[in-house]
Amino acid sequence: MSALLPALADPTDEPALRFPDGAVTYRELAALASDLGVRIAGRSRVAVWATPTLAAATGITAGLLAGVPVVPVNPKAGERELAHIVASSAPEVVLAAPGVELPAALAGLVRIDVDVAGRVPGAAGTTRPVPVPEEPPAKDPALVVYTSGTTGPPKGAVLSRGAIAADLDALADAWAWTGADRLAHALPIFHVHGLVLGTIGPLRRGGSLHHLGAIDGQRLAVAVAEGATMVFGVPTHYHRLAADFEADPDAGRTVGRARLLISGSAALTAVDHARIEKATGLAVRERYGLTETLILTAARADEEPEVGTVGRPLADTEVRLAPLPAADGEQPDEGLGAVEVRGPQLFSGYLDLPEATAAARTADGWFRTGDIGRWTESGLLALVGRQATDLIKSGGYKIGAGEIENALLEHAAVAEVAVVGVPDPDLGERIVAHVVPTDRAAADDDLARGLVDHVAALLAPHKRPREVRFVESLPRNAMGKVQKKLL
Repeated sequence: MSALLPALADPTDEPALRFPDGAVTYRELAALASDLGVRIAGRSRVAVWATPTLAAATGITAGLLAGVPVVPVNPKAGERELAHIVASSAPEVVLAAPGVELPAALAGLVRIDVDVAGRVPGAAGTTRPVPVPEEPPAKDPALVVYTSGTTGPPKGAVLSRGAIAADLDALADAWAWTGADRLAHALPIFHVHGLVLGTIGPLRRGGSLHHLGAIDGQRLAVAVAEGATMVFGVPTHYHRLAADFEADPDAGRTVGRARLLISGSAALTAVDHARIEKATGLAVRERYGLTETLILTAARADEEPEVGTVGRPLADTEVRLAPLPAADGEQPDEGLGAVEVRGPQLFSGYLDLPEATAAARTADGWFRTGDIGRWTESGLLALVGRQATDLIKSGGYKIGAGEIENALLEHAAVAEVAVVGVPDPDLGERIVAHVVPTDRAAADDDLARGLVDHVAALLAPHKRPREVRFVESLPRNAMGKVQKKLL
């Protein structure tokens, strides 16, 4: 494999990374990262205190250059989760910005401060980067990223250098992503969205990243005015941006000068799709993937996106829909299937968990995503939900929670919604919709009945909610995903 970060092999004075705590060119980053890389070379693994800072991004880059697997640590992880991650991954070193107080779980590790403010080796171009080891084999691990742990303690997904390179190159093809692009976002960099796509991605292309720290309409408009061509975000970001743009139309028009708006990590509602496009003139493109698989499908830059879908499989990526578990008396699945995938970007396995790794794959080697999907007439993948929480078996039918949620979001009275199945002695499970109303004062029995009738008319009577519960908000994790188990 060629270098994972080729632009650092022969660095220039073009901008590479910009965070709220500082900015570096490729020449400066190569000098900093290679100098730090020599200090960690040969270690089994290195933890990085992954705050959204230049120091953390430099530490991650140093690990990649030195061929040392990086364990990005969520700075908001609880005491128990953090202790589990440290015990599981057994890093020898932790990298952090000077002066940052680290929690007790990291206290036993050798600490190396990443000082980007006080010293930039070779900043003037007079000093060449310190030599680092030759490019490791493609199969070697680059990252160990811990899953959310919704079904037990978090598991460390081992992502190889080759998997990351293959996925980013396939996304470059889908999005026409080049070194001329400047990416803007405010995503955390301990997760694959903000880390692999949002930080390593620009560096692999030879472009640049402008990390905003936090996102709002005015801040993003300034970034685009300064040259940002691509924007990454999660649905929560776009929901808030839509409101910002409605209050400040000039900001929306400025953001519309970007080339691509990309959303991921959860489904963007049809309502917010329409609001963003009205404000900016740009249609948001969605993509789909998991920690273990990186990105699998994406709406392409050269095609108009279709709301409610996550695009086509990337180059060299295969996606199939396997039959869902059946029981006597159940109705046909109406095109729904369990999403299974294979491709060069899949993880190597869960760290030191061979049984869990084997259980995640089918007998013929496909990865079970746990998602439910269907193909549209145009050959795009639409996700209906998760098998664990979004496949509702009611009255002999298999029903996807996602399509009910999308239908409800087309109603003007619904701001947010989460649909779940709850045990029912007659139906097996009954459909319950948790609705955040646009007007709390209007949330009454008449509105609930209206929402039920709305779904029955749009979809089918057997897919209508049997109960509507009005709530102030929906529980979400750090990536903006609704935590349905809490409902």
